[in-house]
Amino acid sequence: MSPRAGHAGHPPRTLAFVESPVQLLNVLEWAHLHGLRGAEQDPLPGSGPLPSVPVRRTAAGDPAPAGADLTVVVLSPTDPMTRGQLRRMADLARDEGYRVRWEDARGGPAAPFSTIGGLAGPLRRADRIVMGDPFSRYVQLLLTITRAKDLVVVDDGTATMEFVAQLARGERLVRWHRKGGRPGARDLLFAPVSSSARRRLTPSARRRVEVFSSMPVTETPDGVTVTANDFSWTRARFGPPRISKGADMVGTSLVETGVVDGEAYLEAVRHLSKTHGATRYFAHRRESAEKLHRLAAETGLEIVRPDLPLELIARRGPIGRTVLSFPSTVVHTLPLALAGTGVRVAVCDIDPTWLTENASPRAQGFLSGVTGTARDVHRLAAVSPA
Repeated sequence: MSPRAGHAGHPPRTLAFVESPVQLLNVLEWAHLHGLRGAEQDPLPGSGPLPSVPVRRTAAGDPAPAGADLTVVVLSPTDPMTRGQLRRMADLARDEGYRVRWEDARGGPAAPFSTIGGLAGPLRRADRIVMGDPFSRYVQLLLTITRAKDLVVVDDGTATMEFVAQLARGERLVRWHRKGGRPGARDLLFAPVSSSARRRLTPSARRRVEVFSSMPVTETPDGVTVTANDFSWTRARFGPPRISKGADMVGTSLVETGVVDGEAYLEAVRHLSKTHGATRYFAHRRESAEKLHRLAAETGLEIVRPDLPLELIARRGPIGRTVLSFPSTVVHTLPLALAGTGVRVAVCDIDPTWLTENASPRAQGFLSGVTGTARDVHRLAAVSPA
């Protein structure tokens, strides 16, 4: 984005809000592409010492890149797996020289008031806001406070595709797996804030909007700048990985979000692992312990709980020569992160019979679109139900 976002005499002050490890990874990718410089860091409250993650640095004495400074605000969820990955990603951000501000934004009834009150000043001073999840009620509420003229949305996985499409069509912001359902009481209560956020995310003569994404964007809203994320920071810092024989499998939270039936998913994983010789299963951070225990017991797969986003885990290696996945973000991101390594990413379609009765009417079409628009992947037929 243009450096003119700042006031005269200082570079633009950039404030980024993240709620997941993938969002923070993509903030680092965006900052790398736009040449944002590191700065003195704020302490990370309550984190304690974090284990070191090896990164390749520039040679000593290299000039700092031109651009704006960056403060990353982590709006931490309560889920232990997500918090753990966010701690590691926060460590990487600090290694890059960026400020990190950790907020226990959901740590009790008073936490949201404390968080929003503490962020009001930085929000009003920021020239540019970067966000990973425009569907987040927390982020939408924070958008009502800021005066920033530059807004950036970085990837939050496949949800980015739906966000851009909804913005282009002027629709209210609703997550794809909830679309088609009747709005609840909380949705109606929050509707004015959501409408305000959508207006602020619509470009105007006074406001610039950028979408930074590795996802295919087919409906570009008028005035929105779309910048491609090719994972250049990840490839520069990690790898190339050691390639092992056989296959690895990537898990999904489609069961946990109520889209796919649990028994159908278990059967599909069993069939794919046997057919392709998979030995490891990289669990999604939202997958339940009960489900993963069954997968291990009934398929013999080694369950791996990654401590970083899969793009970094795969790039560091070792990784299987074939990576099996269901329709998800990784069918778009892993080919970019693993470019030039020879690793094949294969995606298995979701059979319509796997969907639950509570799944959104749009679920099958959306998931098929995720697979159909993926580049550099091998497409597998859906596993027939037993």
